[in-house]
Amino acid sequence: MSTARRLLRFVGKGILPLLAITLLASSACASATGARQSAPIADPTTPPSMVYVALGASDAVGVGATDPNTKAYVPLLIAHLPPHAFALNLGVNGYTVHQALVNELPQALTAHPTLVTVWLVGNDFRQCTPLADYTRDLDALLGQLQAQTHAQVFVANAPDFSLLPAIRNASSTLDPCLHGVPATQIRALAQRWNASIAAVVAKHHAVLVDLFNSTLAAHPDYISGDGFHPSDAGYRVLADLFWRQIAAHHAVPGA
Repeated sequence: MSTARRLLRFVGKGILPLLAITLLASSACASATGARQSAPIADPTTPPSMVYVALGASDAVGVGATDPNTKAYVPLLIAHLPPHAFALNLGVNGYTVHQALVNELPQALTAHPTLVTVWLVGNDFRQCTPLADYTRDLDALLGQLQAQTHAQVFVANAPDFSLLPAIRNASSTLDPCLHGVPATQIRALAQRWNASIAAVVAKHHAVLVDLFNSTLAAHPDYISGDGFHPSDAGYRVLADLFWRQIAAHHAVPGA
């Protein structure tokens, strides 16, 4: 059993103090990191104003940000939440959608969320997970969220991976199946994945956050030095893309 770092954040009346704690993660890989955030309640009998849960991988953790605790997209979204909201970031570095289904989803269901964000595509894509397997697991994950919670769920799709330096230059983190593949084919493959993601999102009445048709992958300043994860500027764009949809669907009280 390996350890995963969790971060406890209190959201209250404009103040965001941060406390780091260490917990055991039942199925996390050796380098896995995640973040746990919550909001204090002045009266312990008062329920939280809302419950936000983030499901994801290294992007939810904030890899690529200069300060993952404040500049990644999950803490940027948390900054929008009302006082006394409870926020739980379950992202684990390196996770695929199947690992999130097995290890993150049970914790998410236990939290009884009212708002859920999901971005789980990068590791599956670069590891060449069969699209049918990815689609089946995403369908199961969103299906359980739909059946067992009253949450509004926001799911980001694949950006244009053909524009990312780590994929263009065949980074060592890529599965050999992507080595030497022309950018036009990688772009077409990302579009195929996004068609499947869109169908599953619609099936479960979730909301699609479209990264493919955004500037996220196209702007060099939005990509960190590893050529794959967002930079600070990229995380701001990513958070804004999520927030626009969250606000438009009135998923946060007072937004």
